[in-house]
Amino acid sequence: MENDKTNDIIDVDVIKEEVIEEEKTEEAKEPEKKPTFKEEAIDFIKTFVICLGAVWLLTTFVFTPVRVDGMSMYPTLHDDDLGIASIFSAKYLKIERFDVVVVNDKAENSKDHWVKRVIGLPGETISCMDDVVYINGEPIEEPFLDTEYANTQRKNLGFFTSDFDEVTLGENEYFVMGDNRTNSTDSRYVGPFTRDNITCKDVLIYYPFSNFKLVK
Repeated sequence: MENDKTNDIIDVDVIKEEVIEEEKTEEAKEPEKKPTFKEEAIDFIKTFVICLGAVWLLTTFVFTPVRVDGMSMYPTLHDDDLGIASIFSAKYLKIERFDVVVVNDKAENSKDHWVKRVIGLPGETISCMDDVVYINGEPIEEPFLDTEYANTQRKNLGFFTSDFDEVTLGENEYFVMGDNRTNSTDSRYVGPFTRDNITCKDVLIYYPFSNFKLVK
């Protein structure tokens, strides 16, 4: 009796294996269904639209590409440096003194942007005399300036930051200047910039690689 039961079990296992092998054989015989041209085209369009939407979201709300045009921020930034600047920080974070920001060119119909540094904040009175910048009548230190470069300019030109009379800022106005004071068009010449004129802050330079750094 025991032998009969054992044989029954073996027979069942053999049958199961045969069924499995047959199923595998049938699956192997079935050719893979290739997507049609229409299906591939639809998949491509979907992927393209998703990527386009992601890029739009990033460049509208997160960051935007920046190319430094000119020498107004030299030697902090160099002409033709490439980087990205934070839109999010400019929109939602506080603008503080000495922040590096991107502002809209105030000239009519201009689409240009300038990279500058915030010196004066809303409600403050700013001026410069004898190469010293004053905020509300008090001299300020500017540790971000390259001392060697500034001294060379003073030796050659007799000054680094030219004198300008007091300017009192409105409640929504900022006074910006380039770090290269002798070669920068900024608030000394075109007036203050409003908060809405500041489109980005904090610039990450990624090219050339030798200049890779975060300027903020």
